[in-house]
Amino acid sequence: MTASPWAVEADGLVKVFGQNRAVDGVDLRVATGTVYGVLGPNGAGKTTTINMLATLLRPDGGTGRIFGHDVVKEPQVVRQLIGVTGQFASVDETLSATENLVIFSRLLGLSRAEARAKSEDLLERFGLSEAARRPLKKFSGGMRRRLDLAASLIAQPPLIFLDEPTTGLDPRTRGQMWDTIRELVSTGSTVVLTTQYLDEADQLADRIAVIDRGRVVAEGTADELKASVGTSSLQLRLADPADTDDALRVIARVLGVHGTLSPEAARITAPMADPDRVADLLITLREAGIHLTEMSVQKPTLDEVFLTITGHDATDQTEPADQSSEKEQVNA
Repeated sequence: MTASPWAVEADGLVKVFGQNRAVDGVDLRVATGTVYGVLGPNGAGKTTTINMLATLLRPDGGTGRIFGHDVVKEPQVVRQLIGVTGQFASVDETLSATENLVIFSRLLGLSRAEARAKSEDLLERFGLSEAARRPLKKFSGGMRRRLDLAASLIAQPPLIFLDEPTTGLDPRTRGQMWDTIRELVSTGSTVVLTTQYLDEADQLADRIAVIDRGRVVAEGTADELKASVGTSSLQLRLADPADTDDALRVIARVLGVHGTLSPEAARITAPMADPDRVADLLITLREAGIHLTEMSVQKPTLDEVFLTITGHDATDQTEPADQSSEKEQVNA
């Protein structure tokens, strides 16, 4: 059997909780050696999808494969290939960081000496060596998240599921987690990352699936998703507001588009369908004696993508039924 080029394949995954279809026919393809972002608000079905692919929940419909292995028919094989870091730390608060990692290592079959060495290595890698002997109940939220991620890497799995790994972290710790995720991929792992943070998906993910109400509503690279809702825009600030009308005429002639004047005086925004024409525009403006104090190019943001595709903000909460199903799936 030829090795699968896909780390993850999902076809028509369905999960139903009572009357609520938490996941309603999700299709995913995750290439090996990449970061794949699953983006959506709370209750969208992200965690349920991950739990099915990680063999923690049985699908009610569809199929899932990890490196070609079916998650329902070959769960034991799949579990040897994955690591999972959930939204809630799976560690014992009364024990120290070292003791937690040693226990996980021993459960995974490492000898006492191997478990100790692996624990020390991971604590150093995640910047926790100084707190190694401290009880977890004295850890900050960021330290707990880093320890939980360290525990999922004891077996060095080729595929790592990270379910909202930076929720509740301060900006500095969040940046450290981003660096860690990039390092995981650079050393050969594949990462599937769920997040409700648009900037996180933009920064980390090679490809992104936008999930809303249990369905994949868009999929592609960050640039492809942004391009799907419109082109970049050129923003110009004029030195003399009196030149505004002349500048708008030049933009229409050279770029073939209509610029718009922002409420802020002397600032013009124009769609930029053809970036090659921008140099021509700047030369024409200079020849016409129209001087600029500022020029910038703005791409559509993932916020705009989500709003355009779903009709609501990425931080919107869904109906109570969706939220209760999220609790139900965590307990499952």
